[in-house]
Amino acid sequence: MSSAAPLGAVRRIVILGSTGSIGTQALDIVRRLPGRFEVVGLAANGNADLLAEQAEEFGVPTVCVGSEVGRTKLIDRFGGTRKVLLGVDGMCELSTLPDVDLVVVSVSGAIGIKPTHAAISAGKHIALASKEVLVAAGGPTMALAREKGVVLYPIDSEHSAIFQCLQGAPDNSVEKILLTASGGPFRRMPAGDMAAITPAQALKHPIWSMGGLVTINSATLMNKALETIEARWLFDVPIEDVEVVVHPQSIVHSMVRYRDGSTIAQLGLPDMRLAIQYALIYPDRVDSGLPRMGLADFANLTFEAPDESRFPALRIAREAVAAGGTMPAVMNAANETAVGMFLQEKISYLGMMHVVEATMAAHTPAEPTFECILDADAWARQKAIELS
Repeated sequence: MSSAAPLGAVRRIVILGSTGSIGTQALDIVRRLPGRFEVVGLAANGNADLLAEQAEEFGVPTVCVGSEVGRTKLIDRFGGTRKVLLGVDGMCELSTLPDVDLVVVSVSGAIGIKPTHAAISAGKHIALASKEVLVAAGGPTMALAREKGVVLYPIDSEHSAIFQCLQGAPDNSVEKILLTASGGPFRRMPAGDMAAITPAQALKHPIWSMGGLVTINSATLMNKALETIEARWLFDVPIEDVEVVVHPQSIVHSMVRYRDGSTIAQLGLPDMRLAIQYALIYPDRVDSGLPRMGLADFANLTFEAPDESRFPALRIAREAVAAGGTMPAVMNAANETAVGMFLQEKISYLGMMHVVEATMAAHTPAEPTFECILDADAWARQKAIELS
């Protein structure tokens, strides 16, 4: 990953997905560090009321919402005092405003790819939380970033940890990236009981508070499967050099093992704001009043290998990367569709991975151009429904 270009004393930011979990926590960092940021734009999908409150609190001149109904509501509320954009094209316009330094991408789904590419093309640095951008379009995204001299700062706690552990590392010195996983709520559940898992059970994560899709992905370990693909692109390593380690306490957020045998780890409380702050103000480290971790409070940190016979998502991700082209995009889209059907109780917990594998088996990978990725994403969502 290339070094960051100077962003200035006051960083002018846009947040795509400002009403979601990452977006609201990013704005909390802005509150905690007065004078460090100017919020230039905010985008949300459907929560127009919260978006309006955020825009008014932070004095944001331009916002974007996902629906015409939401846009009309915002126009009426603002009375012409703020510009209101619409949809994906609106996010692209927001992300390429001339006075933007950093774009926080925290929207769900492949919808985030186009505005991310627009921002990179305009030379804007990216603080990235949306997995789909690199899972579905890792090759084109990183190639464009290199061409434009743009840095992608990871927001996921695991990738932030790896990024921090790599600071100052010589080229070609990494042996393994060790990606930690909480293991989710079913880490100890016997395989014979897993067919009866309900959505309510799967939504009870033992450590993190997250949205529905991410929480279910944690329960299946698909979140970690997606993160192995992200790490492959972010840190330019073969996916075989990304190893998942189950760490139930979620204190060690990830590690890097170097060729001399040394392993460097990043530790912290399970609080996403730590990773968000590092991405927003890199390379600075300042006190924003976030809670501290006392090592004596966590005397027993344990690690174990994941059980891929019960959690096949890790194998499925490796197979998607090996197939190449648009296959990772298909895997991701099929999984999102399967999770939605599981939450609606239309398929079983085990049925989610069956749908993903069947959809992948029906797909012939194409070159991962932007158009082909979007086509594959749409195809996979429909095919997953047909195969469920």
